[in-house]
Amino acid sequence: MQILRKTNKLFLVVVGCLLFTSCDSDAVFDEYASVPNQWNKDSIATFNFKAPDTLNGYNLYVNLRNTDAYKFSNLFLIVEMNYPNGKVVKDTLEYKMAAPNGELLGTGFSDLKENKLWYRGYKEPFAFNEEGEYTVNIQHAMRNYGVVNGVENLQGITEIGFRVEKAQK
Repeated sequence: MQILRKTNKLFLVVVGCLLFTSCDSDAVFDEYASVPNQWNKDSIATFNFKAPDTLNGYNLYVNLRNTDAYKFSNLFLIVEMNYPNGKVVKDTLEYKMAAPNGELLGTGFSDLKENKLWYRGYKEPFAFNEEGEYTVNIQHAMRNYGVVNGVENLQGITEIGFRVEKAQK
């Protein structure tokens, strides 16, 4: 009887996972990298993916999961996209991470919040104009107010992700 219960629980977990992932039909690429304890300023999250096509438009996102150990109201990231034919585009981006009252933004019911942050496609869909393998590198560029040197180890970020989804027409 106990084996049957364990089998039923395992079956429900597998079916739940399949339903959860199958409902996300817009995702073309969605991957996360874990951050052990703290995100070092020299640690770069790297994501490699193949261009889905050169005809359709896409939205590109940086995804972050953070806990209430994150003590800043914003987040500065350096995001670098390497195109298949050698072109490199590097951006320094700022994202709002907390409301004026200090409450962390993002979705989630516990102290773990998930943030889906625009990278490309917010004004008009991003087009992959080169076929082949793209590489996206993400690192933090946080500084304490009035301090020249950056934050060595950023606390509160648990995972960094990158997502490509088909743009809605």
